[in-house]
Amino acid sequence: MGWQCTGLRWPNAQGAPVLGWRRGGAVRVSVLSYGTDLGFRAVGERCCVGARGNACPVKAAVSGRSAGARCPECARLDRAHSVAADTIADDPRTYRVYLAWFGPGMVKVGITAEEREAARLREQGAVVFSWLGRGPLMAARRTEELLRSALGVPDRIPYARKRAVRAVLPGVAERRAEVAQLYGRAAALEGAGWPEALERLPFEVVDHAGLFGLDGAVEVAWAVTELVDGGVVAGRLVAAAGPDLHLETVKDGVVVLDTRLMTGWELAGADAQAGVGVPVTDIGGGGVQGGLF
Repeated sequence: MGWQCTGLRWPNAQGAPVLGWRRGGAVRVSVLSYGTDLGFRAVGERCCVGARGNACPVKAAVSGRSAGARCPECARLDRAHSVAADTIADDPRTYRVYLAWFGPGMVKVGITAEEREAARLREQGAVVFSWLGRGPLMAARRTEELLRSALGVPDRIPYARKRAVRAVLPGVAERRAEVAQLYGRAAALEGAGWPEALERLPFEVVDHAGLFGLDGAVEVAWAVTELVDGGVVAGRLVAAAGPDLHLETVKDGVVVLDTRLMTGWELAGADAQAGVGVPVTDIGGGGVQGGLF
């Protein structure tokens, strides 16, 4: 049995991202560094990764395009205890409400457990963010709904939209200003439906562009849509954001790989000069191309 990838993680605000690996009961991580080579080949069939730390009882086959890599039954079990799915109302932990910026005009509101600090923001690929408030789960959830309704901001932004703007991010001052403006509008809602149990936090912007490797121009050409048996993805790592790796290939520019597509596969090493031999799509949505470039 080979190693299976468990996805990209961001351990802390200063540290490099890591890829998690599992083989049977053994686990390990690979620390990633920008400028280094990375290459792998998918082997066999993609199988369900199970739910809540438990293996799928039937090792069900799953689609290569699924970001979750779970069969319907395991997906249902995984969401049965999910804060994001509103299935837990009595969680005693303290939660924080945040405002996250991904690109011009792309700001969202969300919540995360305070104990996780800003890990959730790095996992989503938030280039800039600020905390807004802290309190019990339901107060945080009500504040999230208030902001969505009053300010017209979403609680989700598709990854395809995030990827499309990473090559054209504005300067530090401009991106921080957009978050500051939204924070001011949100703070003005205190007394107009703002839950009393939610403590407002002062504005303090955090910029992840340097951490992600996006403080220089990253001209992305393609995004991987799925892995296939025998398919290779290889290149030089130039940036990472959320679950995405940005790999500069020998012939075809920078390709984005959503590491969630790696989960459920057995992976073997591949030469970094091998390029990309899996289906990809134009980062601007111009269509899917199968096989090699």
